[in-house]
Amino acid sequence: MKPIQMKREIEAKLTNENWVTSFDREQGTLRIIDKRVDKGVTINLDNLTPKFEKNKDQALEETMKMITEGLRLLTAEVSLTGNEQHIFPVIRTTSFETETNDGRKLLHSDHTAETKIFYAVDQGNSYSLIDEGMLEKAGKTFAEIQEMSQFNVRSLTHTMREDKVAGNTFYFVSMNDGYDASRILDDVLLKKMDEKTLGQLTVAIPHHDVLIFGDIQNETGYDVLAQMVFQFFSQGRIPLTALPFMYENGELEPIFILARKKPKETKKD
Repeated sequence: MKPIQMKREIEAKLTNENWVTSFDREQGTLRIIDKRVDKGVTINLDNLTPKFEKNKDQALEETMKMITEGLRLLTAEVSLTGNEQHIFPVIRTTSFETETNDGRKLLHSDHTAETKIFYAVDQGNSYSLIDEGMLEKAGKTFAEIQEMSQFNVRSLTHTMREDKVAGNTFYFVSMNDGYDASRILDDVLLKKMDEKTLGQLTVAIPHHDVLIFGDIQNETGYDVLAQMVFQFFSQGRIPLTALPFMYENGELEPIFILARKKPKETKKD
């Protein structure tokens, strides 16, 4: 399906008189603006092509939910006060902008060479990233937000899908709650997985909606891991990093640095 066709399908579903659209044929993007606040969301139609060709109705429904929720957040008043239990960390790439187009500075902290941690207020179907103005208005400190988010991410429930390949075991967390990758910040979960593994524990967050643990017990496991993570990275709605990590003594180390040094036998004593 061509971008212009998807544009027409989406515009036919837009019923709010305050929303106006603009189509960039060269970039293949559709921007929907709420004229009350002169802000909007931009949809990359090229990225949606495979979904529309596979199941147009489902893809259109998902796209409209994303547009509607994104525009709702632009006019919604978000407060930290009373939402302390709904503050979570979210992972983004290091290239993600730390300041919005209207000059709001987003709270963020370092994570790895590939990723940053931002902080958000969960609003059910989506979340709003926390900026310095919201922090000041609520009379809270950055350290308090970090502590709240760390506590709340530990409270998230999850299930794991297990897959064995060539003597190695992989575990997948994909709850689609917006915080799958964020669970990499749950040190209790990481320690639990480390105790469970027989070989080398690896951790990967190729995109926003998955967390992958690997119990690597032989050389083939590293090859499988690399291919798996790259595949997830290339298919993710919000790609993060194609580099998996080794978990050693409570720290994450990129595998591409240590892979040359990995012993032929990685089983624990």
